[in-house]
Amino acid sequence: MSVRPETVTALAADTADADPACAAAAPLPVLGSDVRVPLVTGGEVTYAALDYAASAPALQRVWDDVAAYAPYYGSVHRGAGYLSQLSTDLFENSRQTVAEFLGCRAADQVVFTRSTTDSLNLLAAVLPARTRVFVFETEHHASLLPWEQRADVEVTYLNAPRTPQQAVDTLEKALAEREPYGPALVCVTGASNVTGELWPVRELAAAAHAHGARIVLDAAQLAPHHPVDIAELDVDWVAFSGHKLYAPFGSGVLAGRADWLQDAEPYLAGGGASRTVARREDGGVAVEWHTTAARHEAGSPNVIGVYSIASACKALTEAGFDNLVAREQQLIAKVRAGLAEVPEVKVLSLFGDDAPRVGVLSFVVDGWNSSHFAAALSAEYGIGVRDGLFCAHPLVRTLLGSDPQDPGECGAPEGAPGERSLNAIRVSFGAGTPDEHVERFVTAVKELVRSGAKWSYRTEDGRCVPDRG
Repeated sequence: MSVRPETVTALAADTADADPACAAAAPLPVLGSDVRVPLVTGGEVTYAALDYAASAPALQRVWDDVAAYAPYYGSVHRGAGYLSQLSTDLFENSRQTVAEFLGCRAADQVVFTRSTTDSLNLLAAVLPARTRVFVFETEHHASLLPWEQRADVEVTYLNAPRTPQQAVDTLEKALAEREPYGPALVCVTGASNVTGELWPVRELAAAAHAHGARIVLDAAQLAPHHPVDIAELDVDWVAFSGHKLYAPFGSGVLAGRADWLQDAEPYLAGGGASRTVARREDGGVAVEWHTTAARHEAGSPNVIGVYSIASACKALTEAGFDNLVAREQQLIAKVRAGLAEVPEVKVLSLFGDDAPRVGVLSFVVDGWNSSHFAAALSAEYGIGVRDGLFCAHPLVRTLLGSDPQDPGECGAPEGAPGERSLNAIRVSFGAGTPDEHVERFVTAVKELVRSGAKWSYRTEDGRCVPDRG
């Protein structure tokens, strides 16, 4: 018996209860759009979630789909019962949905993981011995750090480019100088989690392939904002996280070429990854591992996380990326124009003001500790942004004119309010952001710079917080 998931989908449609006002304010309604938060100055205000680059709020549709499926929850690939078969079908149909969302080629595999970080660590684990990895220092730590965990892999870190063409030229030069044998891998972001700037992925892929290297795209910040097509971009793998793509925490994807995945030992050893297990005459066990994506999906899968990713992929596709991109560009223009009116604000950029970007901008404010400024935005205006080095320490330090090799702690301020510290403020938004949130943000920045904070603040447990006496 094969159970199709249409029953669950129909239930989700019946139970959806999106707020029409929110739908009018943003293309895709999200959870938390009506949450009220207290202000230290008194009263409450609707929370303005402007930290999408860290974790985007879940789409209302995703939540409704998951809620509709929850009563049908069952074991995946394990049971003969109706709910187990429905859950298995839902899981595998979600894999197909993600493959279509990413424009996967016929032979590509879609492996479900916990996050972008987990996906890139999986890829690092399956690299052939003596692979040369090339990665720009501008990467998020998720794509900067996994490769050195392999003692038999050599990593070349490339300096931050200042133009897209310089990025291509730098990679071309590095690949041309490597030994002309052995496997090689290039790792590059699609959109910076610090500046929001788009990288020349197609051109970098062409350069990699021209020199016999493969390329993996970190699409954590790209996939929620722009279409990502593996075949069109001609990349070998794509990695992204559900929690950036308007789905709940705990799910991710690595999609792309199957050969290195099939040739390597399983990422985790256990049930689900094994096809057969038998005792050997010498007392040990003989294992035949799966050659499909299951080879690297040992254990009971996160079916709800996987289904939520598929639901988000469908919602973004149906909303139409052309419409989403056009509307987001209007928000970006509004934020940039507002910040440009404040001389004390410096927006961080690698490629310059005219570089195309997604809804992610980082900046510093002259005379302000960035953590103090972010705390005031939250406590006095109900606006949630991010401050720190954004798990991209070398890049942020380069942009701030410091030595990119200096150490630093993720997210923690390095000085008291009023003192200069080496960190920045990041504002980020997307398809669930109403105009009022970015307008309130721009107004708040101007007021804080012009008049200062209305409240006093102190550092507590590494965070800048309101001083409540």
